[in-house]
Amino acid sequence: MKKNQLLVALGFMLFSTVHGQQNANHVPLDIKQSSQRQHIRIPNIEGYQTLKGDFHIHTVFSDGLVWPTVRVKECWAEGLDVMAITDHLEYQPHRKLMKQDHNSSYDLAMQEAQKRNVLLIKASEITRSMPPGHLNAFFIEDANALDHKKPEKAFEAVQVQNGLMIWNHPGWKAQQKDTCLIYDIHRQLIKEGRLHGMEVMNYNEWYPVVLQWCIDHQLAVFANSDIHDVNGYIYDLERAHRPMTLLFAKERSFTGVREAIESARTIAWFDQQLAGPEALLTQLFHASVALTPAFYSDEEKHYVELKNNSDLQFSFVNETPENGAPDKFLLKPGKSIVVAIQKDATAFKVKLDNCHIGMFKNLHLDLMQ
Repeated sequence: MKKNQLLVALGFMLFSTVHGQQNANHVPLDIKQSSQRQHIRIPNIEGYQTLKGDFHIHTVFSDGLVWPTVRVKECWAEGLDVMAITDHLEYQPHRKLMKQDHNSSYDLAMQEAQKRNVLLIKASEITRSMPPGHLNAFFIEDANALDHKKPEKAFEAVQVQNGLMIWNHPGWKAQQKDTCLIYDIHRQLIKEGRLHGMEVMNYNEWYPVVLQWCIDHQLAVFANSDIHDVNGYIYDLERAHRPMTLLFAKERSFTGVREAIESARTIAWFDQQLAGPEALLTQLFHASVALTPAFYSDEEKHYVELKNNSDLQFSFVNETPENGAPDKFLLKPGKSIVVAIQKDATAFKVKLDNCHIGMFKNLHLDLMQ
């Protein structure tokens, strides 16, 4: 053995003696991120479980950039309970690069969803010019059967398969540039019971007028991401969340999700805004926020605490300024605030300006009732 080789060998033996036996050729590094799920604190309301969902997601099997199983992992990690991969039937720019049919993304994602206890709804997006625009079909059996030249034939195929439909991004400027209108075809679908909801929020915009349509026609409201890229590239997940649809379901199952949509028991949650029916928003607020009785009083005022037990945010405007409370105050997720009110106050009426119950209509409550 040459002198240099001997010195290397002796050095390695000394290193091994001091530090324990190590592999000089291959040393694994513990730098991979562990797979962990974010828990979103949104309480149940009486009689129902609160489920978090995203019902508008794309993969490489239409015009998305992400593999179906990765979409499931994203949803699981972000705390969602239910999701729908809604690849376009008519628009598939990657078609030449892969063998596929319209069921492929669902088939590839299903096992991953089962392993992570995520409810994966079988779905597709019917993609047409306006009218009728883009509509998602849920709870279908065979997406290939929806691929027709005429949209009316696609709608019939959804009905034959006992599917549900929602209208996507009605106010999207690419299809309604200067206004947001509901067309005769949508009115007809509503009348026939074949349109079950609308997106009041999509990607990074929301449509107050569409919320009013949903309230007027008792349709489910949706907030969906319509995600095409990697979700973490689009939304700042350290401080915020993707748009989500909150469903109030009798049970955590496909049957429970479907029944909640058909019964219009949903709230849209996006950018710390909430939009939906007044009764549901009222119940969700009272399930989330506790007002403690006065814990201290001085000569003029009572001091009360508002405690937020949820990851929702509530923005208040005081409508009874004579009670001495601030004109405006904010209750952040998982936080408490102390509010001083006059001893003789008999009402604490507020407007929640981030809780929307119609077009330019907000939730109003009396915190002392």
